[in-house]
Formats: sequence, C-alpha cells, structure tokens
Amino acid sequence: MEDFRLWHYDGESAIRRDVLLVPEDDAHFHLDEPERAWRGATVAWAELTVIGAQGGRHAYGLRDRPGWRMGFAGEPPPALAARLPRAERYGRWIDRFGLWPAAGAFALVAALVVWGALEAPGVIAPMIPRSWENRMGDAMVGDFGGRICSTPAGDAALAALVERIDPEGEARSLVLANIPVVNAVTLPGGRIILFDGLVQQAASPDEVAGVLGHELGHVRHRDTMTGLVRQLGLSVLLGGFSGNAGNYLNGVLALSYGRKAESAADTVAIDQMRAAAISPAGAAAFFERMGGKGESGGVARAATWFSSHPLSTDRRKLFAAAVSKDAHYRPALDAAQWRALRATCASDPSVEKSWDMRF
Repeated sequence: MEDFRLWHYDGESAIRRDVLLVPEDDAHFHLDEPERAWRGATVAWAELTVIGAQGGRHAYGLRDRPGWRMGFAGEPPPALAARLPRAERYGRWIDRFGLWPAAGAFALVAALVVWGALEAPGVIAPMIPRSWENRMGDAMVGDFGGRICSTPAGDAALAALVERIDPEGEARSLVLANIPVVNAVTLPGGRIILFDGLVQQAASPDEVAGVLGHELGHVRHRDTMTGLVRQLGLSVLLGGFSGNAGNYLNGVLALSYGRKAESAADTVAIDQMRAAAISPAGAAAFFERMGGKGESGGVARAATWFSSHPLSTDRRKLFAAAVSKDAHYRPALDAAQWRALRATCASDPSVEKSWDMRF
C-alpha cells in the first residue's frame, strides 16, 4: 500500500509535523517525517478516534493519548477511508445501519416487547402448578372472613344450580358472599364467589345461571391466573400467598380479561346453559336490564361485574340468538329453591351484615 501525506501533532510538543502515513500490515501503521529523520510509534488502526471535520480538515485522535492528532487537508484518500473510523452522527450502531433502518429495527423490537407483555402471561399461566394456584385462591377466600352466607336450604339451592351449570365439577367451589354489589368473581384455583347484590338484582335463577356459566368459562381457561400474571407480574409467583392475599384479591376485583377471553367465557356460558336446558334468554335480559344501570354511594367504590365485564349490544345479541325455539327449557331452579337462595344471606345469623372494601 502506498504512503499518504498528512499533518500530525504528537501530543508532547507543539510542533506540527508534515508526515507520511506508512501502513505496516492490516492492523497497524506508523507516521514518518523523512525531512527530520523522525519516526512515530506503531499505532493500531482500531485505536483511532474521530475528532471532527471542519473547514475541509479531517482530524483523528488516539485513545488514551490526549493531544495526539493527525489529519488531512481535504477528504481522506479513498484507499484509507475503509480503515479510518467514521464520525458518529447518531451513535455507533445507528450509523452502521443507517437512521431509518435502525429506527425500523427499534420499532420492531418495541412491538415485540409489547406483544410479549400481552401474550406471555397466557403462556406462563398454564405452567403455574395447580397446587400453587389453589393455595392462592384459598388465601383469598379467607380474606372474605364472615361474609360467606350459608343456610341448609340456601346451600342446597346453590348446589342444585352448580349441578346444572357445572356437572363436571370444573369449579372447586361456589359460595355466596354477603356483599351488596352486582358482581361475581373467579378466584385462582377454580373458586367462584357470587355476591348477594347480584342475586338480589337478578329477576330469575336463569339470569344467575348465565353469570355463573360465564365465570365457569374463566375457570376453564385459567383467565384469572393469566390476568394476575399480566397485572402483577412475577410477584404472583415469588411474593408468597398469605401475606399478599389481600393485594391479589384487589387485583382480581380489578381484572379486565380482554375481549377475546370474555367472548370465550360467553361461549362457555351458552354451551353449559344449552347442555343444562336452561334458556339463555334470561342472561340476555339481565345484561339488557343491568348494562346501563349505575351504582351509587359506597357500592360505586367496588368493581362491579359490569365494569370489569364490558357489556355491548353484540354480547346481549349473542345470548338472545342462542335461544332455540324448538328447545324444551326448564328453570335453573324451582320457585322454592330460588326463594331459598335469595334469602340465604338474610337468613344466616352468623354472617357479617356490615360490608366495606377493606380487602
């Protein structure tokens, strides 16, 4: 390779030298000033840094040697351009690929991160051992304290409703809580809790059956664990159960499963009602009646079934369309069972009658 003439300061003196750049091999060069019989030390190409370009002067420095510099009066010779470092306009990696390709790559990575945050919980949740999930749900149920209602007749009615909607026993338990909110929640471990406010607002047991079938869909698909992993992250797995049960319960009450999960749960509800010969018309009427109904006072502080399960005309139409004119439906509960279920919390002398949102 030919020699190249350039200017140079060695960083030790103020002498400006007109030197020749003499390549030694692919990785090194040295500077030579024949007129003064001066020869500089061997320098690695990789140690060069860009100082800048100004007024047609292109200057380069040397790492760990302040004041050392060399440069060209004009553009660097093409034969050297590939060996010399390039000025970093946006950053080393961005300059290497170009601004717009780098921006596209960053956008793709960001999209993958967002996608992973949304989709990863659906992959992780099924991998959580059932025993862990059951322990978490058991701890949350304990947080309801004395609010769980139980009477012989009410328990029998609730068991009859479960037998119709969940004959395979997919849910580990179904209980009624003395909480005056139109709500039903699915806890981890297949535990479903109906709030008495929902039972009191329902006009028939078929309406409660529709809500129960929907919550059974969340049990079947482990939507609660997926939602908790998405909302609370690894703390669900690593934070322990007993000490954080209240926080996890608040997380469950505030969960929004997403359109896909809600639609899948609706499908399960309709399938279970069809298999049990319960008319979906009651559920459609319940959604129609309650969808635009607001809550007030202390009840508004709680997450209602309708705020966490978005109602739409399409969802109501889905249940209405599932009604078959040729089917022979029978009520989810008979009149006596329905009266017993609705009277459970009022008739249970051991249940706490007061309610707040401590959990």
